[in-house]
Amino acid sequence: MSVALVTGSGGLIGSEAARHFAALGLDVVGIDNDMRRYFFGEDGSTAWSLDRLAADLGPAYTHHPVDIRDRDGLEKVFARYGRDIAVVIHSAAQPSHDWAAKEPYTDFDVNAGGTLNVLENTRRHAIDAPFIHCSTNKVYGDRPNTLPLIELETRYELPEDHHWYGGITEDMSIDESLHSIFGASKVAADVMVQEYGRYFDMKTACFRGGTLTGPAHSAAELHGFLAYLMRCVMEGRTYNLFGYKGKMVRDAIHSHDVLTAFEAFFREPRSAQVYNLGGGRHSNTSHIEAFRIAQEITGREAQINYVEQARTGDHQWYVSSMARFEEHYPAWKITYDVPMILREIHEANVDKWVPKA
Repeated sequence: MSVALVTGSGGLIGSEAARHFAALGLDVVGIDNDMRRYFFGEDGSTAWSLDRLAADLGPAYTHHPVDIRDRDGLEKVFARYGRDIAVVIHSAAQPSHDWAAKEPYTDFDVNAGGTLNVLENTRRHAIDAPFIHCSTNKVYGDRPNTLPLIELETRYELPEDHHWYGGITEDMSIDESLHSIFGASKVAADVMVQEYGRYFDMKTACFRGGTLTGPAHSAAELHGFLAYLMRCVMEGRTYNLFGYKGKMVRDAIHSHDVLTAFEAFFREPRSAQVYNLGGGRHSNTSHIEAFRIAQEITGREAQINYVEQARTGDHQWYVSSMARFEEHYPAWKITYDVPMILREIHEANVDKWVPKA
């Protein structure tokens, strides 16, 4: 059998990966101990997602509730499947700036130590399997905030003649910038994934994600920008908007488009690659613009509490360039934009998030 091993299989990207690779005919082995519940409370729990995954995929999905910090537990899973492992998708992580500052040891042990554990077990038991790592644009720290931005009515923007107007490329420096504790732990993981590719000649890729989103997100205040924004509008919750007048810009990529990119790498893997991953110029929004779209879709007024102080490490403007990935994999195409993403999140959660009359 061919196995796709997915860490963080209850999360947005992990659950999408499980479904995607199962549809390709692989048996899926999921590793997830619902640490999101510990990080973010009931809003962030992936229990519902794991239950749905097991029901939808049936015998094609096998679950192991192992903590990626547990080296012995992880070793047993990898040893069980060994060379049958055809691909490893590592999406388990602590994903929040704010949460990391509360428990730096936990954040680093999960993000950096956990990644090393998954890498080393892949090297020992399935060295030929492509290793796909969900990194983050936060490895660039606050370097994007040094760009010469222009303030427009609803967003900040780069001048059209700027080198990175079409999107930030992988040659942006990660040095001499403020990363946040979370960003630093993800840098450590990112560099280690590259090193295993170079040092051990493994097929590894770091996908430095912008806003990865979709209806499978367990939307919580500290993680899940577009899903949480839509949830707040639908439920009538107050959304705490931090800094930059609500004009900060994010590019957003739907989990479906993320997984077609992963599949492209799986089919033609390379060693020690780094790719920025986001919606680019095709799919990006400011908070102000996203609220307007959400209000149009729902017919409900957004409740916003503006907080002047921006969060440490937040990007004022970030749009990814996918040029390197598109050069390596020219058949890949992005299919979703922000309005499509928000409509799908709304439709998928009407029964859960719209208050009953």
